[in-house]
Amino acid sequence: MDQPDGKGPDEGQTTGEPDSEIESHRAYWRANLRLLGTLMAVWFAVSFGAGILFRPFLDQFHLGGYPLGFWFAQQGSIYVFLLLIAVYVVAMHRIDRKFDLDDDDNGGRG
Repeated sequence: MDQPDGKGPDEGQTTGEPDSEIESHRAYWRANLRLLGTLMAVWFAVSFGAGILFRPFLDQFHLGGYPLGFWFAQQGSIYVFLLLIAVYVVAMHRIDRKFDLDDDDNGGRG
């Protein structure tokens, strides 16, 4: 049965969410994916790039008595990974606050 405006039952109907709320969700996920993409690129560059691709060049430098390429392959990529986890936590907390999705009931205090 047609509606009074001449549209069928599925035409022109919305999901009940305002357009601004949908755009806010999309912007949140764009920010989230941009952050993840950046952090994954850094992780790839450090683990694969410094530890494998650029190892011959980096081995001319030494860190703690070991060639730098070897150090990145064995230790450095792990340290960078842990640092990236910390950066992700801080950045996601900021993104959550920006889009009013923060879970802290007390505003991050105590």
